[in-house]
Amino acid sequence: MSCCLILVCSCASKKDIFYMQDAEKYNETAISYTNAKIQPNDVLRINVSALIPESTLPYNKVSSSTGNASIELMQLDGYLVSEDLTINFPVLGVLSVADKTTQEFGAFLKHKLETEGHLKNPSIDVRLVNAKVTVLGEVNHPGTFNFTEQNITLLQALGYAGDLTINGKREDILMMRDDNGVRKITHIDLTTSDWLDGEFYYIKPNDMIVVNPNEPKVKSAGFIGNVGTVLSVVSILLTTVVLITN
Repeated sequence: MSCCLILVCSCASKKDIFYMQDAEKYNETAISYTNAKIQPNDVLRINVSALIPESTLPYNKVSSSTGNASIELMQLDGYLVSEDLTINFPVLGVLSVADKTTQEFGAFLKHKLETEGHLKNPSIDVRLVNAKVTVLGEVNHPGTFNFTEQNITLLQALGYAGDLTINGKREDILMMRDDNGVRKITHIDLTTSDWLDGEFYYIKPNDMIVVNPNEPKVKSAGFIGNVGTVLSVVSILLTTVVLITN
């Protein structure tokens, strides 16, 4: 019985479980922040302000919310990006957001309002309000999670999902991303730190993360689910053998 218990419990070692085991080599290295380009079906909240508030009224949507608006209300009040990467902006009409980040589009809108004589020295705030990431598989709380930060990392996204379970395959995290109409798929090994310098270090809106089960979990799913079950089966077999031999 003890032999069976040892075999079951010793399937994984710390090299299969510990994250970023070579992290020290990245100590005090520079971080390069990246901002995602605006994509179709993004919802943008655009706020135009100026020294004379009344002058900006034609360029702002009338908000249906007051006070601290929820994400859902901000999405309803936002601008939905069409499949051809345009939005319909008050007074200015159809504007292209193609190949622009929210900051770049804000700068573009400010320049347009100034140079066309609409407003003097306006301040433009553009935010993506429907950013989300989906985490599936061997995590404690799989699901789709909204975020409002400009940049979140892969580890933060996994944190939203309650971290990997002990059965998660840490050396093979599947990530899928739509980037300007092109699907990108990669595999991340969380037990190393090489991915810290890669393009998938930061999550982009609509990324999908899949944590597959490790080998012990796959094998147990097809036969016996846990240590308690193993012990019960072994105990029954031993009892049967004793009864037969006696």
